[in-house]
Amino acid sequence: MTDRADTDARVKALIEPFNKKGIAIADDTRFAQDLEWDSLTVLDFVANVEDEFDILITMNQQAEIENVGQLVDAVDKLKAA
Repeated sequence: MTDRADTDARVKALIEPFNKKGIAIADDTRFAQDLEWDSLTVLDFVANVEDEFDILITMNQQAEIENVGQLVDAVDKLKAA
């Protein structure tokens, strides 16, 4: 399993408890539009991601991340830093 595939699987596992609509999660799944997350849900989810991967995602980075694929790429980049 590649690093990205591992990160992808772990991120999708973290999304599951927040996936109230039960939609299929793909790289192009958008947090605000598809999952209908509000800002509090996003903060809770980001905290879980940061804990899981032992990284820090800045507010500027969060603002640029709109979908699952972008998050997986950002996490991979932050893990490598």
